[in-house]
Amino acid sequence: MDFEMTPRAVEWRDRLWSFFNREVLPRHREWTRHVVELGEPAPFMPALQAKARAEGLWNLGLPELADDEPGTRLTNLEYAPLAEILGRLFWAPEVFNCQAPDVPNMIALQNCANARQKKTWLAPSLNGEMRSAFGMTEPDVASSDATNVATTIRRDGGDYVIRGRKWFITGAAHPNCKFLIVLGVTNPDAERTRRQSCVIVPMDAPGVRLVRPLRWMGCIDHVAPIGELEFDDVRVPQENLIGAEGDGFKVAQVRLGPARVHHCMRSIGLCELLIELMMARAAERKAFGRMINEYDTVQRWIAESRVELEQARLLTYRCAWALDRAGHHGAWRDVSIIKVAVPAMLQRIADRALQVFGAMGGSDDAPIHQALAWGRLLRIGDGPDEVHLRQIYKMEQPPNWTIATSPYLARRA
Repeated sequence: MDFEMTPRAVEWRDRLWSFFNREVLPRHREWTRHVVELGEPAPFMPALQAKARAEGLWNLGLPELADDEPGTRLTNLEYAPLAEILGRLFWAPEVFNCQAPDVPNMIALQNCANARQKKTWLAPSLNGEMRSAFGMTEPDVASSDATNVATTIRRDGGDYVIRGRKWFITGAAHPNCKFLIVLGVTNPDAERTRRQSCVIVPMDAPGVRLVRPLRWMGCIDHVAPIGELEFDDVRVPQENLIGAEGDGFKVAQVRLGPARVHHCMRSIGLCELLIELMMARAAERKAFGRMINEYDTVQRWIAESRVELEQARLLTYRCAWALDRAGHHGAWRDVSIIKVAVPAMLQRIADRALQVFGAMGGSDDAPIHQALAWGRLLRIGDGPDEVHLRQIYKMEQPPNWTIATSPYLARRA
């Protein structure tokens, strides 16, 4: 395993870092004023996206692009340090068409959709002309087990008719969300992982209703607003089926792997920012006659954060390396490991930063409370900790000896 950055990765990282500092970061307060305070789109976003694309900084997280599709074709390992830069601002990925849930949806379409579906839905997504969402989680079943999904997708003539309810669907409440990939039951009598299928559902299809936008721990996802959806006998043509009937679980897994990895990559960049903020805050404030950074407790918090961050980065890079070498199916163990480790680390570092900042850390003036909420969400979304820990345990191989026969234990008299 060699994690030294390739010359190409260094070049793209430096180009992105320069663009980020020159064009994105100076607009953060303006973005906050328009999007967070006024609830309107950032007026500069289309021009900024066009500038990013003109500089080649577009679709950075898609390694398997066709020759005629726009993007950098960086490997997962090459993309990892770039994703860290994007993670420093919650809205930065949107500038480069690297935001969730659109990137994993594009990966699902790349791998599982037919030519017509790619032309209709993938191509506009790659060009940033439309947004999308993935409808899996439901309010009435434990969605940590995807085979619990209760939404029905039944044949009727040449159509599928969809009925059910989904919630906490990232991106569904975005005004430019044009289509959903919906997971539902097409054959309840099939084996457990073959009951479900995925179909493409236009947001403007009759019967699709946005019940309400949702917050998480009081926070709004301004880049991909979360929604609750109702499907009241929504009718779509059977040609909107992705893959074959019964492939729903497969399609979901194809997109969930990259989604989890990209979340972890961005979370590492967010933690880098949190450490920088702690360092600056502790160096500027005084309590009980001493600078905050002179207290052993604060020094330990920052040092522990650095140790945990470097550990998480190495785990994430190894996962990206495994994805490049073995594909999604060959990297499941590494994906599960980072999906458990990185959100927990983010929560711990954000909690320390909140303590260092005091009241300001819980306000909208700083990104700390959003980071804390985001870390907590990641411990549930895309598979909760318990599911991943169960998978990690299943991949452990028992030794070829028992306690009674172990050569590592001294024999009892």
